[in-house]
Amino acid sequence: MSGRVLHHRLVLRRLAEALEDSPIVLIHGPRQCGKTTLAQVGYAPTHLPRASPGLLPATTASDGDNPRPDYAYITLDDIGIREGARADPMGFVADLPERVILDEVQRAPELFAALKLEVDRRRVPGRFILTGSTNVLLVPTLSDSLAGRLEIVRLHPLAQAELARPDGRGPSLRMGRSFADAKLLRRERLAGIEPATRGFLDAMFGAGFETRQGARLGRELHQRIVSGGFPAALARPTESRRGNWYRNYVETQVGRDIRDLARIRAPEVLSRLLNAASAQTATLYNLSNLASPLELSRPTVGDYVALLERLFLLERLPPWHSNRLSRLVKTPKLHLGDTGLGAALLGVDAAALATDRAVLGQLLETFVYQELRRQASWSEPPTAFFHFRDRDGAEVDIVMQRGPGTFAGLEVKASATVTRDDFRGLRKLADALGERLHAGVVLYDGETVVPFGERLRAVPIRRLWEP
Repeated sequence: MSGRVLHHRLVLRRLAEALEDSPIVLIHGPRQCGKTTLAQVGYAPTHLPRASPGLLPATTASDGDNPRPDYAYITLDDIGIREGARADPMGFVADLPERVILDEVQRAPELFAALKLEVDRRRVPGRFILTGSTNVLLVPTLSDSLAGRLEIVRLHPLAQAELARPDGRGPSLRMGRSFADAKLLRRERLAGIEPATRGFLDAMFGAGFETRQGARLGRELHQRIVSGGFPAALARPTESRRGNWYRNYVETQVGRDIRDLARIRAPEVLSRLLNAASAQTATLYNLSNLASPLELSRPTVGDYVALLERLFLLERLPPWHSNRLSRLVKTPKLHLGDTGLGAALLGVDAAALATDRAVLGQLLETFVYQELRRQASWSEPPTAFFHFRDRDGAEVDIVMQRGPGTFAGLEVKASATVTRDDFRGLRKLADALGERLHAGVVLYDGETVVPFGERLRAVPIRRLWEP
C-alpha cells in the first residue's frame, strides 16, 4: 500500500498494548509532536479527506489475520463540534460512533465526566482514543474522573533514537504498517523474544556498554541540539526556517492553548517567560530570577510556569534526597521540553553553540535529559528521574531510578576529554547510595568507553541513540 512516509514512533507498542485492555487511551504531549498521526496509524486512510475538518468517516483495514476495528476521527479544534460538545456533553458522547478518536480533547473538558459514565455503562477495550495537548495529570479533577478507566501514553517530540533507527529499517515506516509492527512486537514479547530496540537505559541498568571506537560528533551534535524533535520543524530545509517555525509555534499554538486553560490579561508575557526560561534551562529553578525581567509578582510567575508545564513546554526535575543526608539541595532543576525551541528563542544556531560553551553546556544537558525521558516513554520497567546536588557543590545532572532501590547517575560534558575530577559528583552519589547505585556515567563527546573505577565509566554521547 502506498502512502505518506511517517517517522516510526517507538511508543507505538505501548499504545497497541493499552488498546487491548483499556476502554480509554489518552495520548498526550505538546502540540505538533505527532499525537494525531500516532492515533490514526493503522486506523485512518492514507490520504485523509480535507473537506470535513471535524468528523472523518471510519475506515476499514486489516492486520494480518485479525480484523482491525473501525475508528471515526473527530477533532475538537473544530469550533462547531467543540461548542456542541461543551453545550451537551452527555448527548455528544451518546451519539459517538462505536469506536472513535477524539482529538485535542482538552478543549472540551466537560466530556470527561460524560466519557466516565459511558464507559461505566459499557466497558469495551480500546473504545476511545483521546489526544490532548495539556497534561491532565496536573489537573486532578480531570484525571480523577477517569481513574481506573484511562491509560495514558505520553508522546514526546521525536527522540534521536527514532530519527536514527537502530534496527536497520531507516527512520520511517509507511502508514498502515506501523500498527502491524507494534502487534508483532507485542506477540514477540509475550513469546519471550527481546525487542530489537534495546537502548541506552537498558545498558545503564544492565550489563553496561561494550568498548568500541567511534567518531566524535562535533558540529553534528550542535546541529542535533538546535534542530530539536518536532516533526514539522525537522521537515524545514534550513536552520533559519526551523527557527522561524519554533518562534511561530510559541506565538500561535501556546497562545491559543493558554487561553483555554486560564484567563491571562497579557498572554505575550508567556512568550517572554519562555524566553527567560530558555536562558535558565538545566539550572536550579529560581523563581525570583524568572520574575525579575517580567515585572510581575513571584506567585503570578509561579502560576505561569505551572501553565507552561501543563503544555509540556517546561519541566521541573525534582532533586534526589535522603532523610539521612541533611546537606543535599532540595531545589528542582528547570528544563525546557525541547532544545530546538530553546535554541530558537535564544537566537543561537549550531555555529553559535560552537563558540558559546556556557549555552552549549546548558542546552546539551537538557538535550540529553529529554532524550532519556523520550526513551523512557517506551522502555520497561518505568524510570523515574531526579538530579543530585549537595551544599558543597558536588552534583550529578541526572539520577535515574528503576524499581524501589536501583539507581544510575549521569553527568553530561560537552568536551572531548574526561578526567577523574568529572566524576566527583558521581562518587558523592555512590557514597550516598552504596550498592544501590548500579552505574555512574559521564557522557562526553569522545570516541570510546573509558573505565574510571568500579561501576564508573565515560561513555560517548552518540551511544545515547546508537546500539
